[in-house]
Amino acid sequence: MPKKRITTVYTGLGDDGKTSLLGGKRTRKSSPRVNAYGEVDELNSVLGVACTKAGDPRVRELLREIQNALFTVGSDLATPRDSTFSPPRVTEEMAKRLEERIDEFLPEVGELREFVLPGGAEGAAWLHLARTVCRRAERSVEAFFGDSEEGNEILVYLNRLSDLLFVLARVENKTAGTGEIFVDFGRGEDG
Repeated sequence: MPKKRITTVYTGLGDDGKTSLLGGKRTRKSSPRVNAYGEVDELNSVLGVACTKAGDPRVRELLREIQNALFTVGSDLATPRDSTFSPPRVTEEMAKRLEERIDEFLPEVGELREFVLPGGAEGAAWLHLARTVCRRAERSVEAFFGDSEEGNEILVYLNRLSDLLFVLARVENKTAGTGEIFVDFGRGEDG
């Protein structure tokens, strides 16, 4: 199938504070749905930076895979279930693949017995930031779907993704030789 060419960046269609969902329906840019997929887009952008800073080539390759998967997450969120448009949807298998990657990397960094401060190597610091953006996106998706079962696959995917990003940050610190930075609960207190 030939790819559609993008010939312009601006259309003026959003000047009234509304945007089009996939399938053509219009909605406010401040709607919970748009907020949810906007935060997934922000996560994808942070992962783009993390990818440029990652020292481990396995991490870079995996981040590119995740970035592509996040387009599926975003298109799923941007398409109402009653739409005539039929995008790829997030599946249970997508979260299972993340679990497999966690299980693959975890023995390399070992168990934790202490809390870890975000930071260390530059790639690790960006992955910790991505993890927090992922958690925020997860909260926005949960707020959008509420008690509905509709968004469950997306919520599970984002939850596993934040876990994987934590593990990958640890991998980056190990690769860089910086090690973990553990929380010192006594520091920062007045007495």
